[in-house]
Amino acid sequence: MPNSRVLDAGSGNGRYLGELARHYSTIGIDISLTALKGSRTQLARSNRFAEHLGASILNLPFKVQVFDGILCYGVLQHLFKEEREFAVKEFSHVLKEGRVIFFEAFGCEDMRCGGKNSIPFEEMTFTRQNGIIYHYFTKEEVKTLFEGFEIIEIEDVMKEKKFKGKAYKRHLVKGIFRKL
Repeated sequence: MPNSRVLDAGSGNGRYLGELARHYSTIGIDISLTALKGSRTQLARSNRFAEHLGASILNLPFKVQVFDGILCYGVLQHLFKEEREFAVKEFSHVLKEGRVIFFEAFGCEDMRCGGKNSIPFEEMTFTRQNGIIYHYFTKEEVKTLFEGFEIIEIEDVMKEKKFKGKAYKRHLVKGIFRKL
């Protein structure tokens, strides 16, 4: 619906925000003010507008049931389990009944899965050199995370990535969940 309000939760540099802004009233939030500044610049170049707000998905500064849709791509993988669960509760508070969340995150069969265990330790969660944590999901784990929602679609997306002549597996878990 053209007048729909959409939240890009963890919008970063605006990778998806520009396209969303072509069709909807869109707000991008991110904890990185630098990324938001880049997003504003990118949208301005393409003559598009979206609100930008420096905020955490763990403390959404919105009233109850104000959004018609939420996009959360590549964000929950950077949180620990309790934070992921809390973020989904925050999404539920700001999402209107019957509306949907679009979700995407790294899957456990991804070529990047592994490395230095996170501190505190959490299964399938690792710390990279830059100190950012990466959690790798299973489809079952995502179903559990969104257990208060109707599952419209959930899938493992497998792709092959070639690097220096060698093939590696990329794995994403994607889903669409409707608030009951």
